[in-house]
Amino acid sequence: MLRPGGGARGAILSEGRAELRGARPPCPALRELRGRCRNRDGLPRNYGVIEVGRDPSRSSSDTGTRPGMCCWFVAPNYLADEKSNCSGSNNSCHYAKGDSCCNPMSMGYVQKMVEKKIPGIYVLSLKIGSNLIQDMENSFFMNVNDQVREVCSQLAADPHLKGGYNAMGFSQGGQFLRAVAQRCPSPPMLNLISIGGQHQGVYGFPRCPGESSHICDWIRKTLDLGAYTQAVQEHLVQAEYWHDPLKEEDYRKNSIFLADINQERGINETYKKNLMALKKFVMVKFLNDTMVDPPASEWFGFYRSGQAKETVPLQETSLYKEDRLGLQEMDKAGKLVFLGVKGDHLHFSEEWFDTTILPFLQ
Repeated sequence: MLRPGGGARGAILSEGRAELRGARPPCPALRELRGRCRNRDGLPRNYGVIEVGRDPSRSSSDTGTRPGMCCWFVAPNYLADEKSNCSGSNNSCHYAKGDSCCNPMSMGYVQKMVEKKIPGIYVLSLKIGSNLIQDMENSFFMNVNDQVREVCSQLAADPHLKGGYNAMGFSQGGQFLRAVAQRCPSPPMLNLISIGGQHQGVYGFPRCPGESSHICDWIRKTLDLGAYTQAVQEHLVQAEYWHDPLKEEDYRKNSIFLADINQERGINETYKKNLMALKKFVMVKFLNDTMVDPPASEWFGFYRSGQAKETVPLQETSLYKEDRLGLQEMDKAGKLVFLGVKGDHLHFSEEWFDTTILPFLQ
């Protein structure tokens, strides 16, 4: 569902690359999920990476030295089959999980907004895999570490981004791009904008009825039975940022992605140094979010350890107090920006986007 390439704008960079294939799910339950990764028309649901930089067809005098921009857009959700709706300058834009990078009513609309407001940029749509089906399947089943590694390679190979770029991630794209910032300092990421990203992970499902619901508890416990097994960790993307506050030791020991980038098993000074090199780390929280559990994760907060009812802000977490990622130092230096917007997950207006987010990309 990525927009076909053509010319400098929208050229798909996957052509001529080594083919990436997500490993086949290791059990019938995961294989069954593949069937849920299609919309009612049989087309794949996927997320994509959008890299935005200076149009090479324009001279430097046309665009100045504006940095490029890299966006990792929203990822799919196999439990929600939602429609996105965005049109008009004052209407609310809902960018639902299960969307694609270039849907003209959602992610493609964001792309057009950026192109309209920042003249001279070009957009390269990337897919992870040799075709759209693989791209979709990889977004469910390809190890996130491998996906981040592929994105780092693409960024490093793009000469238009060598001077640095701004990054904007929607939903789980927020924490994935943070991994890029921590692991891949070249080319340099200047500003990271996380829109609804879950930086302390999730411990619930989208549209979950609530903490008191038996259904919610059953779903949560069912995933938890296998979330930290090697097979599930390596082949189910959502499990790689599943954070169980009741089993913190299992999470720290067995989470192959989130526990690593959050320095849960030791301090990687390179991760800390690279993240602290950001000029701004912007985190957007949706104040009426019913999709992310807990919503505090969008501001790097989470459940207090040992229970799943009370949440604590970033500043009260051990991650912050011990400054394992440099977040405390960044906070004191004014590099952390916490923004709240009224609405459910990924609901926002074009006016809000223009006035609040675009200044960080200029």
